[in-house]
Amino acid sequence: MAGRQNRNQDLDPYASPRTFFGSELRRVREAAGLSQDQLGERVFCSGTYIGQFESATRRPQPDLSRLLDDVLGTGEYFQRLCELARKSKHADYFADAAELETRAKTISEYAPMLVPGLLQTEGYARALTRATLPYAPPDEVESYVQTRLERAQLLDSSSAPEVWVLIHEAALRIPVDGAGVMSQQLKQLAELGRSHPRVIVQVLPFAEGHHPLMYGTVILMAFIDAPGVVYTEGAHNGQLVEDPTLVAKYQRSYDLVRAAALSPKASLALVESAAKDHAHL
Repeated sequence: MAGRQNRNQDLDPYASPRTFFGSELRRVREAAGLSQDQLGERVFCSGTYIGQFESATRRPQPDLSRLLDDVLGTGEYFQRLCELARKSKHADYFADAAELETRAKTISEYAPMLVPGLLQTEGYARALTRATLPYAPPDEVESYVQTRLERAQLLDSSSAPEVWVLIHEAALRIPVDGAGVMSQQLKQLAELGRSHPRVIVQVLPFAEGHHPLMYGTVILMAFIDAPGVVYTEGAHNGQLVEDPTLVAKYQRSYDLVRAAALSPKASLALVESAAKDHAHL
């Protein structure tokens, strides 16, 4: 506990809105004579979780900020700071998950219809963004595309997570913005699966039929120093799941789907075959 407190005290409160939120939370908590564990008990979370906000390693959460204001008697102070600290270049529903990706030890994703964002080419990402935001101005589309490409740089960092992707065969067959874009995307997917030391690609073939993860994208993240989480996503919304019981259920479902998928070697052969099919269309 003492080590965590000391690290928080070294935080520069003016480095960003998030560090200001963290330093203010520590200041107000200590003024109230509460330890991180004691405050956590009152707002229904762990002291470690409080410490992550104070050290600015987690983005402030609206619901928790409301509870902090109630418990600490600060009006709407932390709710206002939270709104400022949560500003992100990512869509709001994905911003928390995008941040957790950078801290994850492993990322395990099931993608039913699309190549996962971390593995997308620029052309593929642009086509998907245009399809999702058909009325957005070009500069907004480009902003989202560049943000997605910046996420992919995580794979080249010294602390890159292990990334295990399960892709349904449908994602290989549905054309996205023409044969050229799809062929390039699938070639890159296969190359990453063959040459990147921390990326494993598996394909779930049509022949496997129904399975436990048919309802949408699922991303499981595991950490060295924190409980695992799950992120699920639809067309215009997403949800971060932190309840340990639900996370365990998603993990079991993911394991079942992974067991039904083709081996990595067979999967990459299918990806390369699909790339050739698109190239010849």
